[in-house]
Amino acid sequence: MLYIGIDLGTSAVKLLLMDEEGSIKNIVSKEYPLFFPHPGWSEQHPEDWYEKSMEGIRELTEGYDRSKVAGISFGGQMHGLVALDDRDEVIRPAILWNDGRTGEETDYLNDVVGKDRLSQYTANIAFAGFTAPKILWMKKNEPENFARMAKIMLPKDYLAYRLSGSFCTDVSDASGMLLMDVKNRCWSREMMDICGIKEEQLPRLYESYEIVGTLKKEVAGELGLSADVKVIAGAGDNAAAAVGTGTVGDGMCNISLGTSGTIFISSRKFGVDEHNALHSFAHADGNYHLMGCMLSAASCNKWWAEDILKTKDYAAEQEAVHALGENNVFYLPYLMGERSPHNDPKARAMFIGMSMDTTRADMTQAVLEGVAFGLRDSLEVARSLGVSIERTKICGGGAKSPLWKKIIANVMDMKVDVIESEEGPALGGAMLAAVRCGEYPDVETIAKKIVKVVDTVEPEPELVEKYEEKYSRFKKIYPTVKCLYR
Repeated sequence: MLYIGIDLGTSAVKLLLMDEEGSIKNIVSKEYPLFFPHPGWSEQHPEDWYEKSMEGIRELTEGYDRSKVAGISFGGQMHGLVALDDRDEVIRPAILWNDGRTGEETDYLNDVVGKDRLSQYTANIAFAGFTAPKILWMKKNEPENFARMAKIMLPKDYLAYRLSGSFCTDVSDASGMLLMDVKNRCWSREMMDICGIKEEQLPRLYESYEIVGTLKKEVAGELGLSADVKVIAGAGDNAAAAVGTGTVGDGMCNISLGTSGTIFISSRKFGVDEHNALHSFAHADGNYHLMGCMLSAASCNKWWAEDILKTKDYAAEQEAVHALGENNVFYLPYLMGERSPHNDPKARAMFIGMSMDTTRADMTQAVLEGVAFGLRDSLEVARSLGVSIERTKICGGGAKSPLWKKIIANVMDMKVDVIESEEGPALGGAMLAAVRCGEYPDVETIAKKIVKVVDTVEPEPELVEKYEEKYSRFKKIYPTVKCLYR
């Protein structure tokens, strides 16, 4: 049988076709526009997602036996607000995860409602990107639209609704709305009251691997697929990507060195740190996860190489780096502010420690190390909760650098596993579909079957010791300089 995974990203939708053995048969990507109607705003038209996804499914399955397609599932950009009226018309363009208009609403939630209450209700505090602040913004600034709002959805759930007619979401994606009681995997009555919405406006909650419906007959006909094709709930992009890297079950870890950076830790137990420095979300495997998110990771290296050094030859720049653990230059990786663990949109990047003998290579090394130290900050929070992690998988564009992987292994003092196939949320979506269609009994089983480690970078005790001293200095810098940005 064949399974389709749909990764609804910010710039494009990526579609993947997988068979029951985990073999990837085809991959298709379709771009759509992103709109910035005001400084700091970020919007898209949900209809674009649907049209490009339909176009992509047809192209993806061309030349294959479409009668063998058994299930479709999703990974999708999180936190966005899609609002429909009682006629199922989209009320306004979707407000996306990277939209920055909700500063006042976020401050209201954290400072007036209070972080302690938010954490009690949802296991998290408010971030500007989350969905609840967007609802409050709409209530204040677009009251007519707010009054028309009959259905509140996340981006991938709009696709599920259009394909199946099911008004649904999954627990991993819903965790990032600030509307869900994460521990108990249900909507928070208190948060609904705070936002002025009713439960009937919110979708039904499913586990990521559960069936939400089948393809509408008219949709199936348009795609050339059976109306019996199952539509599975899917997951938020980070949780779906974690499934695709095998980061499921207890005590598994994945580090993503993409444009932004994440450290994702799966756990069978619910946990939340007292400062809410990490996101505490439900996971796609039926359990939970902790996640630290830094806003600038590989984008720091891109900025340094392309914008400052005016080169795209990353490998050549890194070849000159030799003295690991001995660099006296430090870099704070906060080009766009920072989320985990500081939750400080005003934080800014900086170099510190230069002298007359500082070289270009020292600066390049500092950028790579600074990102690693920033991720270590989140790891330390997880460790403070008693989470024991001995190894991690790694993915993202930055993971192609052997030097960066070596730095990560020694800064974290963890073995770093490199996986064979890195297809992110689309693969995770296809795997979730295969589970619910009966190919595998659960998410952990399919992950063990499909995800293959092809290389491991081992930490070196001497280098670990050097980086331990460097990290002890790094973590003092931000608390010392943060007042300069206010």
